[in-house]
Amino acid sequence: MRTQVAIIGAGPSGLLLGQLLHNAGIDNVIIERQTGEYVLGRIRAGVLEQGMVDLLRQAGVSQRMDAEGLVHAGFELALDDRQVHIDLKGLTGGKTVMVYGQTEVTRDLMDAREAVGAQTLYSASNVQPHDMKTGTPYVTFDKEGESWRLDCDYIAGCDGFHGVARQSIPSDVLKIFERVYPFGWLGVLADTPPVNDELVYARHERGFALCSQRSASRSRYYLQVPAGEKVEDWSDQRF
Repeated sequence: MRTQVAIIGAGPSGLLLGQLLHNAGIDNVIIERQTGEYVLGRIRAGVLEQGMVDLLRQAGVSQRMDAEGLVHAGFELALDDRQVHIDLKGLTGGKTVMVYGQTEVTRDLMDAREAVGAQTLYSASNVQPHDMKTGTPYVTFDKEGESWRLDCDYIAGCDGFHGVARQSIPSDVLKIFERVYPFGWLGVLADTPPVNDELVYARHERGFALCSQRSASRSRYYLQVPAGEKVEDWSDQRF
């Protein structure tokens, strides 16, 4: 097999890159170790910043987002027993955020890719990039009991922090910049209307909380918890 760009990872980043490349007339193949159903089942963030909204429109995959997404011109800060509204649109020259789930973005990108006949290879195991510093890189993988080789001009690693693309970078070349905080977030997705029209970020002596949302009927809540906390320690009543 041969393509111009081999993309590892069929999450939103890999799918969006594939869509942009296709629109530019650049052939690409996406390789994903999970099934498409698994990718769609992952729950991720649901608020898109202006830059991402603009990029999805540029990629031609914004129709459903523009029809169903909720545009927020600001948000609320709750602190010191008071609530302060931040006029995001007014303070940034017109920029807003869009409440639209990452799962829906992924679905839209999958549908767009299928509509143009672009190739995504799901359930590919033993994915491995080769000769990345040469002019003839390639990717090997196994699928349905057969071994495959995909020759390409470029390899794009879009499979995240724990993905094989990052792990394939030599240790003397890879540079990591990170800040580790001594806490984590406990998130709950609930089919209940949001408590507020816009997001509420709360600061309290016991930690941070966020009242977010996915739609007019689905809410997403976060609590700050110790880094080693287990979800089993949190009953519905405690949350």
